[in-house]
Amino acid sequence: MNPRGIKFGSRKYYRYIGSLTVPPCTENVVWSFVQKVRTVTREQVRLLRVAVHDDSDANARPLQPINERWIQLFRPDDKEN
Repeated sequence: MNPRGIKFGSRKYYRYIGSLTVPPCTENVVWSFVQKVRTVTREQVRLLRVAVHDDSDANARPLQPINERWIQLFRPDDKEN
């Protein structure tokens, strides 16, 4: 899946520059997410793991320090003057 194809429409979303959750934990990865939690099926999780070649049983690496990173809130409906 190409992340550029994800459309947030008029929904608010958050974005920050972090790192990969698996080794080599490369930095400068742009993470974007919406506030609402959604559910997925086991099959969707399986397909995602196949797509990213993740054979681990772990969900993610342990929580990491924020290191002065900013989390930005984007509100598409806001108009700039």
